[in-house]
Amino acid sequence: MKEVPASGAFRQLEPGPIVLVTTSYEGTPNVMTMGFHMMIQHAPPLIGCVIGPWDHSYRALRGTGECVIAIPTIDLTRAVVDIGNCSGDTVDKFKRFGLTPQPARSVAAPLIGECLANIECRVVDTVEAYSLFILQAERLWIDSDRKERRTLHHRGDGHFAADGDVLDLSEHMVKWRHLPR
Repeated sequence: MKEVPASGAFRQLEPGPIVLVTTSYEGTPNVMTMGFHMMIQHAPPLIGCVIGPWDHSYRALRGTGECVIAIPTIDLTRAVVDIGNCSGDTVDKFKRFGLTPQPARSVAAPLIGECLANIECRVVDTVEAYSLFILQAERLWIDSDRKERRTLHHRGDGHFAADGDVLDLSEHMVKWRHLPR
């Protein structure tokens, strides 16, 4: 084994797909790209995410306490990267990137019509020192007709991986059968 800088640990533990986070603040919808998130627990479903005060969406999330986490597929890769390279304080990202805002049921933030899934969330806690928001998922929307289902995973420094084959080992997960599916 060769030791490398610990700052690259995230590349080995990449928590999940790159997602888009939508907010609506003072009637204006916005979307940002986010890679630092994690599931915290199954029931109620809690998601941790880091959105720093340098992000335009930070103020919206602090002010409203709600958002949507949208899960794009690899056909949206260029838009996902470009969304992360501009700010909602100067750009209408829905318009610029041709995204279709759709009404959510429980929050003011919009769903994104082009995404595989959308999760309506409310902030239930924060850890200010780390800009960590703890979100509770309230509603989940999945586009079951969507043909492209592979998600995008950031490996650092502009390198990405796409989901590959799915292995079904559910029959071996006997200890966890009591958890909601």
